[in-house]
Amino acid sequence: MTPTLFGRWQTRILLFATVGVLVTLPFFLGLITSQSGSSFFWILGYVAIFGIGWDALYIYIQQFRWDRDWPGAFQLLAGIWEALFMLFLIKIIGLPGIPAQDFDLGAFALHYSLVWLAIYLASQTLMRIFFPYWRFRGGQWF
Repeated sequence: MTPTLFGRWQTRILLFATVGVLVTLPFFLGLITSQSGSSFFWILGYVAIFGIGWDALYIYIQQFRWDRDWPGAFQLLAGIWEALFMLFLIKIIGLPGIPAQDFDLGAFALHYSLVWLAIYLASQTLMRIFFPYWRFRGGQWF
């Protein structure tokens, strides 16, 4: 079944608020990279917020597919585009809470990749286990 926009938003917020936070905590504490601090949570928040807009675009693009569905591989590949968009905003425009002068591209790439991969895997496995009717209700879990 095709996820609805409201279902995509619910799923994105749930996964970023749970899986995203769990993956970001070691970065925040400085256990994985030499950098630590709240900028990792700022990045997580920005990706979640901007993703709400991206989801509207993804639903629009979905309408042109024959089955009107969004395959899991597209979700994984969308992470690349969203990462490039975040890099553009951070480096060129600047975002509050993320100091551009101290921005570490390697730490960003590692953090973003691990968060995106964990969220992708959770959406393809855990969501189907804990919310068995999730896909049949257009992605909505409540």
